[in-house]
Amino acid sequence: MTPGLLLAATVAGGAYTLAPGPAFLALLGIGAGSGRRAGTLFLAGHFSGDVLWATLSLVAIIGARTIGTAIFDGLGSVCGIYLCWLGWRAVTARRMEDGTTTFTPKNPFRRGLAFGLSNPKAYPVAVAMFTALLAGQAAELDWTALPPLLAAACVGFIIADIVLIAIIGASPVRHWYRRHALWITRASGVLFLGFGIQAIVSARS
Repeated sequence: MTPGLLLAATVAGGAYTLAPGPAFLALLGIGAGSGRRAGTLFLAGHFSGDVLWATLSLVAIIGARTIGTAIFDGLGSVCGIYLCWLGWRAVTARRMEDGTTTFTPKNPFRRGLAFGLSNPKAYPVAVAMFTALLAGQAAELDWTALPPLLAAACVGFIIADIVLIAIIGASPVRHWYRRHALWITRASGVLFLGFGIQAIVSARS
């Protein structure tokens, strides 16, 4: 295992976390609306999903293509249904007296856990990130490379999470979000519905 491969896995993990998507939008709303602590709890729960999807991506890259696509098609359908449910809740959200919305979760950690494990962008984006950075040496990888590569990816996840926490807790971000929370939430809901429907259609095609 070369330092270059470990660095590539770290960069892939960071890029995957920072790539805009449903979880990014959810984090923006939770962190800007409820503060850094809530955002940190969301990311702590989401970390489990990061590890799961990174593991599956690395397994695919190292050579487990014999698994087939059925399991991922099933996951895509479940993820799509969950995201459509979240989208509907966001579209129908109402503003609360404290400036937050009825879509703001009471348990950010549990929301992050569910989002991380069901995020429909996770597997294809993770595969794309890791493949782009590791493909040049994929032929040299074997199963002994999986643990160190996954550990390096986790370092990337954590670094990116720290960056995100700093951004969402910034005063200008929180002020802007509180002024437009309801419409940002509803617009995010429309995007969630779009991602969810796309995930269901892709899984059935």
